[in-house]
Amino acid sequence: MRRSQGYNYEPLPSTSRDVLEEENEQMADELKNKIHVLKALSIDIGTEVKYQDKMLREMDEDFERTGGFLSSSVARVLRMAKSGHNYYILYLFLFSVAVFFMLWIVLKFK
Repeated sequence: MRRSQGYNYEPLPSTSRDVLEEENEQMADELKNKIHVLKALSIDIGTEVKYQDKMLREMDEDFERTGGFLSSSVARVLRMAKSGHNYYILYLFLFSVAVFFMLWIVLKFK
């Protein structure tokens, strides 16, 4: 066997240790920089999440208010329809047709 010839172990020269220590320090500094970047990124993500959450809550409140306005308007229209004056519904229908016709004309010739 080839191993039986003997293998002389020679320790690394001291300059190699210094080189390895410098490489380790350089890698540690790079890792530290990457950690700082990740920390800043995670803080930015947290700030953005808080801002988006605030916007969603405000939008939810706006939708609730709009839903309340819409339901009260529908209730008024139904009350008006039950009152026996059917001309109001006819006027409302004609008004909506006129508005849609005007929008169609504006969009067509724009």
